[in-house]
Parts: sequence; C-alpha cells; structure tokens
Amino acid sequence: MKIVSRNEELLRDALSCIPQPSSRTSLASCNKLIRFEDISAAAFKIQSGVQKTPCMYSRLSKQYGMDIYLKKEFLQYTGSVKERGVLYLLMSLPQEQQRKGVIVASDSNFSMAVAYHASELRVPVSVIVPTGTAPARVRMCRDYGAMVISYGTTAKDSQVHARRLAQENGYLYLEEEDSAVYLSGLGTVGLEMYEQVPKLDAVIFPAGGHCGLLAGSAAALKHLNPHISVIGVESESFPVLQQSLKAGHPTDDQACNNHHFYGDVSGVCFGSNSLQLTGKLVDKVVAVREEDILLSMLRLLEYERATVDAEGAIALAALVAGKLPELKGKRVAVVICSGNLELHLLQQCIARALTLDNRVCRFSLVISDCPGDMSKLLEVLAREEARVLDIKQERTFVTSELFTVEVICTVETRDKIHTAQLRNALLERYPTTAWTER
Repeated sequence: MKIVSRNEELLRDALSCIPQPSSRTSLASCNKLIRFEDISAAAFKIQSGVQKTPCMYSRLSKQYGMDIYLKKEFLQYTGSVKERGVLYLLMSLPQEQQRKGVIVASDSNFSMAVAYHASELRVPVSVIVPTGTAPARVRMCRDYGAMVISYGTTAKDSQVHARRLAQENGYLYLEEEDSAVYLSGLGTVGLEMYEQVPKLDAVIFPAGGHCGLLAGSAAALKHLNPHISVIGVESESFPVLQQSLKAGHPTDDQACNNHHFYGDVSGVCFGSNSLQLTGKLVDKVVAVREEDILLSMLRLLEYERATVDAEGAIALAALVAGKLPELKGKRVAVVICSGNLELHLLQQCIARALTLDNRVCRFSLVISDCPGDMSKLLEVLAREEARVLDIKQERTFVTSELFTVEVICTVETRDKIHTAQLRNALLERYPTTAWTER
C-alpha cells in the first residue's frame, strides 16, 4: 500500500504534464511526479560517487544574530553541487547509450560535472566549448577525462556543433534541464541537510535561472517538515526567477549578464518543472545586489577560509544584505553550492570587496614640496595605524600653488570606524584632503 502525503499531492499538482519545446533534443524531461521516494532512491544510488558534504556551524552566526549552518557543496570533486544531478542522470541512462557516449556544449559547472562522472563511469564524453573559454577550464575538463573541442566564438556556435556531432555519431546531447531524474539528484542536498541539522527553521538556496537545486531540495524538505521555510536568492541585475514566477512561465531576461563572474545565476529560466515546483513549495525569493555578493565572498574567505564564486556566495548574500530580518534568532542552513572562481577574477573580487567594506580607501591632499613634509604625512598615517598600500606624487599637473605636490594615497584600515577616525585626523591636519568615494 502506498501512502501519499499532503506534500506529495502538492508535488503532483506542480508536475502535471507540461509540454516541452520540440527544439530540445537532449535527454527528454520526464514530467512525472517527483516523489520523496525518488529523491531517497537518488541519494542511495549516488552515495558512493559524490561527497556527503558537511553542514557546519559558522562563526558568522554571532555577526548576523542567528545560528548559521553552511552546507559546503563546493567541496565536491569538481567544486559544484551539479555533480549530484549529473551522476544520477548518467547512471539512469540505458546501457546502450552509456556505451555510445554523451556530449555537452559549455564551460559551465554542469559540463565539468558531466566530464568527470562520465569518465568515472567509463562513458565516452565530449565537451564542446567556444574558442574564448578560459584555458584553465579547458585543461580541467581534459584532466577529468573528456575530449574537449574548441569550436565557434559563441556558446550558440558550440551548441549547434555539439548537436550535429551527436546526430552523426549517436551521442546523447546533454544540457542542463529539469528532468525528474536531474531534480531528484539535486534534491539530495535537502535530504542531507535535514539529517545533519536538527530543528531547522529555514534553508537558503541560490536561485536565478538555474533553480533546479532550489526546486529539488524544496521537494525533499517540505516532505520532511512543511514548516521549514525555503528561500531562494537571485541577483537584482537579472531577477529571472521572480519574473518567471510572476508571468507563470519561464521567461528570457534580456538583461542577463554573460560575464563569467555570475556563472549560472545569470542564466535564463530553463524549465517549467522547476518553475512549477518553486511556485508551489518555495516560501520566498529575494534579490541581492552585486555588492552584497562580493561582500559575501569576502566573509566566506575570511571566516570560513572558503574561496567561492558568485553562485556559491549568493545565498549568504541575502543575510549580508539584511534581506531576511525575520530569521533573527532562528536556526538557518545556507547552501554554498560552487567554488569555481577563476583565478584572474579572484584578486579583482577581493580588492573590490575590501573597498565596499570600507577597509581599503583612497584620498588625495596637497603638501609643500619641502624636505620632511612627506615624512610628517607618513607619521600621521602610522599614528593612526593605517597600512599604506600605494602612494603617488604629482608635481607637474598640480593646479594649486607653485612648489607643492599632490599626494594620492591608498591605505588599508580595520573597519568603517577606523576609516572614519583616519579621515578626521587627516582633515584636522590637512583641511584640503579629498576622499575618493567608492
């Protein structure tokens, strides 16, 4: 006898057959009921292939006035939660298709997960990427065991080529979608968190266009405890999920930013299944600014020694930005889902975040070009315990009095209060000090 809970009824309503676009030639979405049993079966099947990542109490808890537990999915082998859905997807393929192989066309976390797990399962795998793809990503996919081909200047060029190769060679063309199998694999995150942290009040997930993690995990959590609040977080710059929920169908946000900093959070809403589940089971979706995401990355680096990308930091950004005051004093789990930040972006992100946090600042002032005046300025900075990062002198294009020098100085301070103290000390000694606003 099968017992159907109220949550399964909600899931059945959410996943009543939704027609799929005929242009999608990848693995067909199975628009069947995603039951709790499906997620449990996925957890059992993939347990030997993915990490059961820790969900640990964070030192950030005191700073934000709640018990914060971080689900560290960036510790997966490829640095992304996408491994869960990908592995279950690949293991569910018919043996004949596993023998022929699969092909993907992007340099995303999804593609890296396919490259790794297909190779581990001895499934032939090819990855088609645009010619402008970062060399590190290309090398990573090859190290995982995939055959990587650079083709075309855009993602669309790569996709067209991949589809052609799939048709000619019998490969299965995979792209990230919201099939029942893929969502069940991603939903194992919710199942694990419920086991790891007792008496949860809320769980915060990254959202954006690719909201499969949010939808699948919400299905697991709401079945186990309908009172757990499930919250999604996306970027203010492209609130694709909020727009799609309002419209009642997936929408293409023309404002989506293709900069690699945003990763998958800036993608278009990719499926009706995920959207329907989100509308039925998710309690709230909030949007955060780019500045909040950068500060979240900085907090994770400093307090957790975790180097994550925008997708990994965006869930915590809702707390950093003060978007969820109702969670004060509650027990909250936050999913840190991805740690694939490209090295050339790391330094830029940290530098920008320190500026936003009022810990790196710049000012300019004019002093006389006489021996000893520069040393007096440095004495003031030393007395105020400011660390000088950079100092420049401009003599030729100074518009003030003759025989003066404009000094442009970048310094590091402890926090906002220390910055204000330094500013007051400089204005007292040098009234013409001009502060560079961020």
